[in-house]
Amino acid sequence: MEELRAELKRLKDNLCDLEDTHSFTFGKTTVHIGAEQAQSMQEEYEEECSSYNERIAALEVLLLARGR
Repeated sequence: MEELRAELKRLKDNLCDLEDTHSFTFGKTTVHIGAEQAQSMQEEYEEECSSYNERIAALEVLLLARGR
C-alpha cells in the first residue's frame, strides 16, 4: 500500500511539474517558436497529461479497492 501511495504522489507531482512547465513555456515567456513546433509541443503535452491522469486514476482505484 505504501508503494502505491508513493507512486500516486510521484505521478501527481510529475503532472503538476508538467503543467507548470507548459504554462510557463506558453504563457510567461517570449520564446518564439514556429507553429508546427508549438502544435507538436501541445500534442505531446496533452498525451503526457492523459497518460499521467490514466495512471493516477488506476492507482486511485487500486487504493480504494484495498481500503486505503
